[in-house]
Amino acid sequence: MTRLIKKIALVTGAATGIGLATTRRFIEEGAFVVMTDIDAEAGGNAVKEFGANARFLTHDVTKETDWQRVMATISSDPGRLDILVNNAGILAIGDHQTIEDTDLAHWQAIQQVNVEGVFLGCQAAVKAMKDHGGSIVNISSVAAIVGTPTLAAYGASKAAVRQLTKTVAIHCAKKEYGIRCNSVHPDPVRTNMGDDLMSMYGGDVDAGWKAIPARVPLKTPAEPIDIANCILFLASDEARHVTGTELIVDGGMTAI
Repeated sequence: MTRLIKKIALVTGAATGIGLATTRRFIEEGAFVVMTDIDAEAGGNAVKEFGANARFLTHDVTKETDWQRVMATISSDPGRLDILVNNAGILAIGDHQTIEDTDLAHWQAIQQVNVEGVFLGCQAAVKAMKDHGGSIVNISSVAAIVGTPTLAAYGASKAAVRQLTKTVAIHCAKKEYGIRCNSVHPDPVRTNMGDDLMSMYGGDVDAGWKAIPARVPLKTPAEPIDIANCILFLASDEARHVTGTELIVDGGMTAI
């Protein structure tokens, strides 16, 4: 499998879930992956699966100094960056986030990770890739497309990612950098974050997942591999004429 042969990728939030599944698919297709995550223990355990095909760096995506350190490390070894997957994000649903009960601190915490983290990643990747081109894939959500009355802060953050993606794509196209930028929009995925979302159904995670068929036309929840396969396409040269778009991976949920 050679769809990403000789490519160097950076995947944030790579210790678990979609990030880990994406790392696995990238390596299967020939890439070397720099995995980053704020959770050093989980990241250190995850990278053991991949041997010499990956390395792990602790990384808080909200800190510009962390982005500078990670990019400097990549520039030194393995030498250049071809792909960035801005996957790190939080849901933060300790309480339902309606417009009436979301306090400013909660709102700001979500925007800091989900929006500012992606902004810093795009900015760093454009600087690193503009001399040789590359692909940026930002993980958004169906929450960027439909109203989210109990997830006001999260939905707004993912909508910002959708818009920023288009802005980065057009900027890079006009500058002729050869950098493509696209977003992926999953419905609830069977991950730890997905379980957190499902717990909104009266605190019963299993009941939440069992309710999916009533909301998703394909009648089944997404698995991390489903999202990883779509990220792989956008990261690869197969998507060389795709930029500034959103790939919705939701089992038909937003088509209803």
